[in-house]
Amino acid sequence: MTAKTKLLHKTTAATEEVELLVKGEHSDPFHILGAHLVTMDGNPAVAIRAFMPEAAQAWAVRNREAPSEPEVRELRRIHADGFFELVYPGEAQVFPYRLRVRDHQGYEWEFDDAYRFPPVLSDFDLHLMGEGTHYKKYERMGAHLREVEGVRGVAFALWAPNAKRVSVVGNFNKWDGRRHPMRVRGGSGIWEIFIPELSEGETYKYEIKSHYNDFLCLKADPYAFSSEVRPKTASLVADINRYQWHDEDWMANRQARQGLEAPLSIYEVHLGSWRRVLEENNRMLTYRELAQQLVDYLGGTGFTHVELLPVMEHPLDESWGYQVTGFFAPTSRHGLPEDFMYFVDYLHQNGIGVILDWVPAHFPSDAHGLAFFDGTHLYEHADPRRGEHKDWGTHIFNFGRNEVRNFLWTSALFWLEKYHVDGLRVDAVASMLYLDYSRQPGEWVPNQYGGNEDLDAISFIKRFNELAHERHPGVLTIAEESTAWPGVSRPTYVGGLGFSLKWNMGWMHDTLLYFSKDPVHRKYHQNDLTFSLLYAFNENFELVLSHDEVVHGKKALLSKMPGDVWQMFANLRSLYAYLFTHPGKKLLFMGGEFGQWIEWNATKSLDWNLLEYDPHRQMKQLISDLNAIYRTEPALHEVDFEYTGFDWIDFHDADHSILAFVRRAKDRSRYLVVVCNFTPVPQEHYRIGVPEACFHREILNTDSAQYGGSGITNYPGIGAAPQPWQSQPCSLELTLPPLGVVVLRPER
Repeated sequence: MTAKTKLLHKTTAATEEVELLVKGEHSDPFHILGAHLVTMDGNPAVAIRAFMPEAAQAWAVRNREAPSEPEVRELRRIHADGFFELVYPGEAQVFPYRLRVRDHQGYEWEFDDAYRFPPVLSDFDLHLMGEGTHYKKYERMGAHLREVEGVRGVAFALWAPNAKRVSVVGNFNKWDGRRHPMRVRGGSGIWEIFIPELSEGETYKYEIKSHYNDFLCLKADPYAFSSEVRPKTASLVADINRYQWHDEDWMANRQARQGLEAPLSIYEVHLGSWRRVLEENNRMLTYRELAQQLVDYLGGTGFTHVELLPVMEHPLDESWGYQVTGFFAPTSRHGLPEDFMYFVDYLHQNGIGVILDWVPAHFPSDAHGLAFFDGTHLYEHADPRRGEHKDWGTHIFNFGRNEVRNFLWTSALFWLEKYHVDGLRVDAVASMLYLDYSRQPGEWVPNQYGGNEDLDAISFIKRFNELAHERHPGVLTIAEESTAWPGVSRPTYVGGLGFSLKWNMGWMHDTLLYFSKDPVHRKYHQNDLTFSLLYAFNENFELVLSHDEVVHGKKALLSKMPGDVWQMFANLRSLYAYLFTHPGKKLLFMGGEFGQWIEWNATKSLDWNLLEYDPHRQMKQLISDLNAIYRTEPALHEVDFEYTGFDWIDFHDADHSILAFVRRAKDRSRYLVVVCNFTPVPQEHYRIGVPEACFHREILNTDSAQYGGSGITNYPGIGAAPQPWQSQPCSLELTLPPLGVVVLRPER
């Protein structure tokens, strides 16, 4: 026995294994630690071995027949660094026991030894994980409160196939990576351990020592259900199974509420900046406060859903949640997982759906996150031409790897299953579809056929949509996709990507470009508005005025409008009326509903004080009325995705910047007539064609005095005569208000 080994006594274990263990390099700690059958002098015996660097003395506590009179025997220190052993001669099988420890300060405690428990993951789990088809992987991977052999504790599981050693570290073991090394399950690359007596709220990470140059790192749990509040980055053990839901009515009727023929009006929200408590150091609201206040506020606006910028855990506030490190954890900025469940539940009980932004396109390079996870490019492509997103300084997932695909699919299904969310909007789909997205020649690698399509990502996206719709009928999957990729919102069985809806980025760009023009120039840009109807029915489009258009110097929607203050408000009213009457589902970013002047700042609250002033209150009233008409008039929502829901009356009067069209319901006899005057000049006795000679009631006029307009209206309506006009069999004369939109409903 040499001085180099620091061995103090002989042991039944191999000396080399003891040395590897105390150095934190043993890849199979269960082979040496715990209770083992051994042979002494040709006879069976049981050896209990433990590594406890903090122990001055240690004992094994065995409850033979009478638990009230346990047998206590002292373990012998075998290695100076804290390896102990006790041999029971004559024992032919291992038995339950506990360990008792006294540290160098004299403090004493007793606990169950983690190394006496069997594996938790089944071989079938490992098989499904290996082939990438374990769609409830979140129930097995990560940290889970469990009871094993009558003992409560936490089972940990992690995928790190290129690790030499993986340990769970935390306050419970003084962040010592030698204390709780995990067992690796064969060639699966999955490491696991059950640690008794740990409880909810425990802070932990994984210490990973790689085969690659002994690279050592501390990683948060990719499957953690909760995390510390930034800037701290550790994972937290959380029980997400005890919340009692009360949204049965919503869930039972959700499929009808979210069908393609249903009204869908979405209020896009960044929870961190919607409203803050200025009196308390500008703090963010909690999930429970947000639930109450959002419901109170939205109850009068008529929005059907909220869409949340990513609530998944992220380290940097300025990323708005789009650089995710916790794909299974609602951010702790606003509370605990149960609090977010309450948020969703409360909105459902009040008739409001919840859609989440989900980000499978990329992930950040933070040291505690997924990047270079086990000393190798595990989740991302190793080749920077495929694995690096230069625009955002992030990594791109390796969509061709079964375990990575499974990780992301499971994340999506997790939010639908455990948090009852009603849809997922997938961010940056275009960056996933194209290998040359935002890359110059030579900076990307063609696919096997020489093309620029990312075939792995396409396959991943299609399967994501199939799984979401198969397992949760009625949920929405929405693509933020900015190119002309065909069939984004068509089923996969006809060659599409399988999304329910696609953001209409072209409509957003063209429409805002038009409305930013001085009205005197708009006659030269009429096609910016009419062009959208050439492709409006190629996809199931969602019309969006999103957060991306009111940040980074782009100005708030109201500030984009030309003219004096009155004209700016009038232009914005017309824009909103055009949004709600154009084919497609609707989305409006927070603050737009009352005319926020200043562009969005994620670090501060919206300017709620503006609602003290009439023009902003009136703008909010217009949004409420538009939502009411949109929801109650089938013509505005039943046929959004087919030509039969829309007819042009006239789009040729570019000199006056006037558009007129019809929106129809499934029952084509139910229709609305919409007339838009996008100049500040009123038009009297303006004749338009209409389908029928009957009274047409004016059900909305954006120039109404109640909205802050000049009050030029056709109230209560006007009769149409059987005089053909503009390819219509009948016609009527209107007074068109300045910068106004008029909506008429026939009454027979």
